[in-house]
Amino acid sequence: MAGNSFGQLFKLTTFGESHGKALGGIIDGCPAGIVLDLDKIQEELNRRKPGQSAIVTQRKEPDTVEIYSGIFEGKTTGTPIGFAIHNTNQKSKDYSHIKDSYRPSHADYVYDQKYGFRDYRGGGRSSARETASRVVAGAIAKQFLSEIKINAFVSQVGGMKLDKPYKELDFSKIESNDVRCPDTEMAQKMEDYIKSIKKEGDTIGGVITCVIQNVPIGFGEPVFDKLHARLGEAMLSINAVKGFEYGSGFAGVTMKGSEHNDAFNTDGTTKTNRSGGVQGGISNGMDIYFNVAFKPVATVLQSYETINKEGEKVTTQGKGRHDPCVVPRAVPIVEAMAALVLADYSLLARTNKI
Repeated sequence: MAGNSFGQLFKLTTFGESHGKALGGIIDGCPAGIVLDLDKIQEELNRRKPGQSAIVTQRKEPDTVEIYSGIFEGKTTGTPIGFAIHNTNQKSKDYSHIKDSYRPSHADYVYDQKYGFRDYRGGGRSSARETASRVVAGAIAKQFLSEIKINAFVSQVGGMKLDKPYKELDFSKIESNDVRCPDTEMAQKMEDYIKSIKKEGDTIGGVITCVIQNVPIGFGEPVFDKLHARLGEAMLSINAVKGFEYGSGFAGVTMKGSEHNDAFNTDGTTKTNRSGGVQGGISNGMDIYFNVAFKPVATVLQSYETINKEGEKVTTQGKGRHDPCVVPRAVPIVEAMAALVLADYSLLARTNKI
């Protein structure tokens, strides 16, 4: 299986399965001498871990990270950073009923067709549990990028949408509720809705908005490695993501060019920011902002019709512990992937000019 690494200079390779002994990764290219707060790394993992509230999967995992190399006396050494997160609460028997059948909208069928074999326990490598390794790497990247501020939050659950511009929101409220929406009133409505969906044995999708501030001018390359293209690749690599838009996004198609253009101020900043902080594939110093759309979780705790390995129609039912809505736990994953992209470009930018 190829495709387990992300990044060019700041590079992460992950390993592990949902119901294996452990997940983990190796970070290659992290500069030496970065002072790391290991507690902050664990705090990021705690934001992603299962069992943290009534509106997420009730799998109980401590998700404690163990770092084996690349850090000495609280600083990065410049050598590969190896780490692992051990699984402690697997219930593989919850998946025995799908050993010979395929869950709709999961990777089960294509894995079998591609590899001729699959780990059916929790989806194996296709499980979103793999993203725990990304959060560890992202937490390290965030500390490397200490001047850059990355804030993601839930802006939509189903049809419930937070319409306030991000500049009117207080990001300090993101962690004040289980949904991770910075608007207290909307957060409560979203939580109540997710709970009602869970009672039905169903799931619902949502949108995460990410805002990145204090990005220097010059991150990104103008042809194939455009900054927004790499951010899109990063976000679309996250499980359950179905869409990515930055700046004005799809709404921009309704505007005329004279309306959409970001006029300059004399200091090089722009009066508006419909470009989303990226022009010509390169950061322009303005805020970078984008939306990431997540589909409803494919596992519903209802009976459904599917096919087995012989192509026969069978009826089965979703079992196990699953998120009724993935977006609250995906907030730190979006931030982590954004941090990995920016860490990579931060190092690449040092090669541009003397």
